[in-house]
Amino acid sequence: MASPGAAGSIRLDKLLWYLRFARSRSIAQAIVAAGHIRLDGRRVTRSSCAVHVGQTLVLPVGERIEVIRLLALPARRGPAGEAQACYRKLEPETPPAPISAISGNGKAVAPKGAGAPIE
Repeated sequence: MASPGAAGSIRLDKLLWYLRFARSRSIAQAIVAAGHIRLDGRRVTRSSCAVHVGQTLVLPVGERIEVIRLLALPARRGPAGEAQACYRKLEPETPPAPISAISGNGKAVAPKGAGAPIE
């Protein structure tokens, strides 16, 4: 019997498996138990945690971190295209690229207006 308020939700481990972020449900449970998943900014360590449409997940995928927003609850573990239609990848905020102090020819450069004028 489903708990009250469980309508429109799915277990986190099942979601990760359905969306193909884990090869098996037991692997999904291990990822969650290790504390590698964040749900709306808070760390989750219980694989039975209920996930709803509209929530944001931060999870490791290989060597990178993915930030996704859940658009729909999957009904099954279907093909990859069906799974990808249930979420949208969000772009993480990236800091501006640092300005290099070395030019392409290996010589040091100073920003315009810095220091004494060069004659």
